[in-house]
Amino acid sequence: MRLILNREIEVPDPVKLSRYARMPELGPKILFFSGGSALRSLSRKLIGYTHNSIHLITPFDSGGSSAVLREAFQMLGIGDLRARLIDLADQSLQGNPEVYTLFSHRLAPDGEPGELAVELESMVSGNHRLLQNIPDPMRKIIRNHLYRFRQEMPDGFDLRRASIGNLILAAGFIENRRHPDPAIYILSKLLQARGIVRPIYNSFLHLAALLDDGSTVVGQHRLTGKEVAPLRHKIRDLFLVADEQDLRPEYIAIRPKVMELIAAAELICYPMGSFYTSVIANLLPSGVGRAIAANRSPKIYIPNTTMDPECIGMELTEQVQRLVEFGCRDGVDITPADIVNFVVIDSRGGSYQGYIDHEKLRKQGIEVIDCRLISERSAPLIDEDLLLPILLSLA
Repeated sequence: MRLILNREIEVPDPVKLSRYARMPELGPKILFFSGGSALRSLSRKLIGYTHNSIHLITPFDSGGSSAVLREAFQMLGIGDLRARLIDLADQSLQGNPEVYTLFSHRLAPDGEPGELAVELESMVSGNHRLLQNIPDPMRKIIRNHLYRFRQEMPDGFDLRRASIGNLILAAGFIENRRHPDPAIYILSKLLQARGIVRPIYNSFLHLAALLDDGSTVVGQHRLTGKEVAPLRHKIRDLFLVADEQDLRPEYIAIRPKVMELIAAAELICYPMGSFYTSVIANLLPSGVGRAIAANRSPKIYIPNTTMDPECIGMELTEQVQRLVEFGCRDGVDITPADIVNFVVIDSRGGSYQGYIDHEKLRKQGIEVIDCRLISERSAPLIDEDLLLPILLSLA
């Protein structure tokens, strides 16, 4: 397949792929706007080709153990940040498989409070089996962070299913005067993460959706259809609120550092995953759409190949239009092609929601790339071994 994008591009490009595989430290800066677990397998394969990928994550995880941390410390959701850092970890280095295992470990979901406290204490003291083979100074840094978390942990804090990586990240957040970047940096170094991971913004806010029936739903976990029953009505609008009881929209701007990361990207990708809570939520802060529009690199949208509970009542063409709409809200001069250039689908293997209008999108400067994304092994989901060469070739 050959594409025209200011130049002729071969997809997949064997020369590029070979070069990136030989020197991943010089690989392309592919930026992903994402939040959840849909990129897990792709991220693990990606580090074999580039150590320069950029992951802007939505910090709204309001379910499970992340919600317990959010409420206890009035902090942004860190579960997806921790998960992406783990996915980018280089496990080939000494001590890293052990660090990876520790950071992925969760306390028992049905443990008694006293038992869970004892297990946490064994980690603080360094006696826990998961810490014994971690070399210093990593071991001391981890123990110090867990000690700080135990000091700050409120009475009655629920440790059930607590992610050890989340506890360490939360301790770094507290230690650094509630600034997440230093905490993420430390975790990144401990894991030797081969890429940049940042929250799209740092504030403690809640995601809210206005539905077609006029009702408003607050909380990321109430929108995804995973922890509670799926929505019964189509999402009309998505916005941020400072308080779950106060539905007035909160308007915030991204930091200059985030704008610089977007500006540096050599390919911008809106990947598969929860459409509103993982992708669109990244476009809500002021400045994101303008930064995307100012970057002249390719921008691609990869829709889900199966039913997304957040996209009830939306055909595939409307999903593209909604993505464009939220990006264009950030400036009157922004055009659809400034936000998305390509929509990548597998019409033969995928089970998409409704029809995609090639002509309508083409008039907006958006081309549809129809290629093989789903293998027998991955069906009905996208095979990262098929998608990765496309991303690397377009970058």
